[in-house]
Amino acid sequence: MANKIVIFDIEIEVIKKNIKNMHLTVLPPDGKVRITAPASIKDDTIQSFAIDKITWIKKQIGKFENHQRQTKREYVTGESHYVWGRRHRLELRHNYSNKVEIEGDNLILTVRKDSTTQQRENAMIEWYRKQLKEKLPELTEKWEKVIGIKADTFRVKNMLTKWGTCNIRDKRIWINLQLAKKPINCLEYVIVHELVHLLEKSHNSVFVDYMNKFLPDWRMTKNELNNFTMDRYL
Repeated sequence: MANKIVIFDIEIEVIKKNIKNMHLTVLPPDGKVRITAPASIKDDTIQSFAIDKITWIKKQIGKFENHQRQTKREYVTGESHYVWGRRHRLELRHNYSNKVEIEGDNLILTVRKDSTTQQRENAMIEWYRKQLKEKLPELTEKWEKVIGIKADTFRVKNMLTKWGTCNIRDKRIWINLQLAKKPINCLEYVIVHELVHLLEKSHNSVFVDYMNKFLPDWRMTKNELNNFTMDRYL
């Protein structure tokens, strides 16, 4: 059953279910706020919960508003692009084949002179994919040994709402392409998080205990990662 409450001019959808704990989410693409709560919980308790979280709610809504304002990249000289958490100035060069490489603080994108924006974007996407795939084998092997569980497959795709996902049945883990832009510790956190889901599917106390055991500072990295916005346009 769903109804709505308004806290500080923010409309919040409330859904009551047969669950144990309350869950707060801010949903794409426009920052819709939803609280899922146990069926037995009182409305006053839900309102107090929302008020306590209002600063976080506003911050998340702001991220979606930033997404909506974000303009599509043109992949021209002077743009800023990030690689493993470090800012680089894009320099566009022309040749007969596509190539991306780092020279000091510059990210050199070489493409045909008549290339379109989409073709330049595709070249960058494939380069980011290559960077991530080069890092994954070493890191996944490291953490699979530590955790004592092995995924059947790690795959990479661009996602707008999640840094990683795990298909527990097939033991298949997807890693967000955009992690190639973030500090390497963020990638490690996502790998550990998804591998732990192969031990415990829910974000319950058992899951938290595993995370505390394998990656004691995971909360700090999670907060760091949550402060990054996901790019609508690469």
